[in-house]
Amino acid sequence: MRRRAFLGSALALASLPALAATRPVRIGWVVGSTQAATQPYLAGLRDGLRDLGYVEGSNLVVEERYADDVRDRVPGLVRDIAGNVDLIVTQAWASWDVVQSPTNVPVVFVFSADPVEAGFAQSYARPAGRATGITLMSVEMNGKRLELLREIMPELRRAALIASPDHRGEHLERENSEEAAHRLGIEIQYFPVRNATELEASFAPLAAGKPEAVLAVPDPITVAGRQRIIEIATAQRIPTVSGWAVFAESGALCTYGPKLVESYKRAAYFVDRILKGAKPADLPIERPSVFELVVNLKTAAALELALPKSVLARADEVIE
Repeated sequence: MRRRAFLGSALALASLPALAATRPVRIGWVVGSTQAATQPYLAGLRDGLRDLGYVEGSNLVVEERYADDVRDRVPGLVRDIAGNVDLIVTQAWASWDVVQSPTNVPVVFVFSADPVEAGFAQSYARPAGRATGITLMSVEMNGKRLELLREIMPELRRAALIASPDHRGEHLERENSEEAAHRLGIEIQYFPVRNATELEASFAPLAAGKPEAVLAVPDPITVAGRQRIIEIATAQRIPTVSGWAVFAESGALCTYGPKLVESYKRAAYFVDRILKGAKPADLPIERPSVFELVVNLKTAAALELALPKSVLARADEVIE
């Protein structure tokens, strides 16, 4: 087994471009958030690169830059690093600023919105620019989360949907939610929130609508405000469901959506192809292929909800 692993690493190293033979490849990690918040994702990227034969301290250098949640800092971080790296990897909302920056450095992104709707890719099949990567927007998962809710709450009739209309592609997620809700006989009340102030202002009318569940579409506004969403809903004994595990970890009843770390690990594939000569414009943008169901039993107990055995049996993680 060890011999096979060694041979695999040796073959991967042998296949690296001539660039790697003369000096280590240099990758920039330019993100809008903090180092602490994004370390699990950078670790996933590093794991993927290691599997492809890139070893830090040998043939790879990773230059890390963080905007610490200050958006205006991102262009300066790109300027600071562009002349010293062969490629930039970015994520989340910083992807927009990194891709739009005036540099020729190729970009690999892991982006929660739709890159075509955002305007920095012509299509998924042929991005056509200097950037490609992965979109975390899995539109069809919105309907599946409603089906999951119905399984947990068979009498569910009203649900609130919270999402940012500025999140490119959000209308597709809302349409999918509404189609599923109509099929399941669930009334959806939509609450568009563009910033923290609008999110806070939505809580009073949300409560007035007496929803039996809250669906939070994962986007920069809801992720940043997830604790308040969950706190307000739980105080009214209303379960919250979303798409990313961080919501369940923060107290939501459950989440069903892409396993984020796996998407960052997959981003290494794009890095490797580009370093070996492929053009980002020719590498199709991918959607996630690994999904996870996370349930929070502590929250279920607080809400006096008995999760069906069928749901617990499918759960990839159970928080107790």
